[in-house]
Amino acid sequence: MMPAPRVLTLIVRPEWEGRTVKSLLRKKLGMTEGLVARVKLRETGLRRNGERCRTVDRVRAGDVLAAEVGDGPEARNTAEPIAVPLRFVWEDEDLAVLDKSAGMVVHGTAGGAPTVANALAALWGPEQPFHPVHRLDRGTSGLLVIAKSAYVQERLRRILHTEDFRREYLALVSGTVEPERGTVDLPIGREPGHSTRRRVDPQGQSARTEYAVEGVFPGGTLLRLRPLTGRTHQLRVHMAALGHPLLGDRLYGGEGDLDRPALHAARIALRHPVTGERLELTSPLPEDMYRILE
Repeated sequence: MMPAPRVLTLIVRPEWEGRTVKSLLRKKLGMTEGLVARVKLRETGLRRNGERCRTVDRVRAGDVLAAEVGDGPEARNTAEPIAVPLRFVWEDEDLAVLDKSAGMVVHGTAGGAPTVANALAALWGPEQPFHPVHRLDRGTSGLLVIAKSAYVQERLRRILHTEDFRREYLALVSGTVEPERGTVDLPIGREPGHSTRRRVDPQGQSARTEYAVEGVFPGGTLLRLRPLTGRTHQLRVHMAALGHPLLGDRLYGGEGDLDRPALHAARIALRHPVTGERLELTSPLPEDMYRILE
């Protein structure tokens, strides 16, 4: 079943009088140039006071603009539907936040194992496109934000790594980390000759990570990490560069009994891009990491 069109309305204030419809869609609803161009071509995509209008029309105070910001019927989730249980910690008509289990790939090739994209194609139907806002590595557990339209995905990506979209991780690393808090500011690039591995590289992309010690245990430290940028394997590379690789992270020198890097996306503080509501969502430490602390 096709999802119902997502329509946003905007009542024109007196100080906006005389501006064009396009100007208000761009500046007040945050619509991209491309989305405005697509919406204006839909039969019911753009209306003023219930009547179809043009983007060049000028508004008057009290006018009610309505714009369909959802994806068009051509957009689909092309992943094969595979029914797999998913745990939601938040959901409304614009976005969902999942608590992803370790070992599950978000999308793409997973060696035959179901991905988040497969599971959502079965749960929501292929008519609901798949729009992950950020990524979690296969071995990383925890909170993952999924937008239900390209419009919401774009608005969330604009605020990623700001105070309006704060992500925090818990990690178990080897050794005792000193000082107990700080910022790692080391650029990251590809490891030559390796398809997935990254390394600290002066010629790489800038990368910054805040860390704080949450606790210590024999042979290791529990850290809270906040990425200030979004580079591939950033947290793993930065911790290894400090001499404290994540437990279980074989790719970057980690040891221990875990069969995955000890990294969990534990908290998201997010300003909803449509409603403006402040969401604070958490996920408890998974059992395999908790056992090490015990």
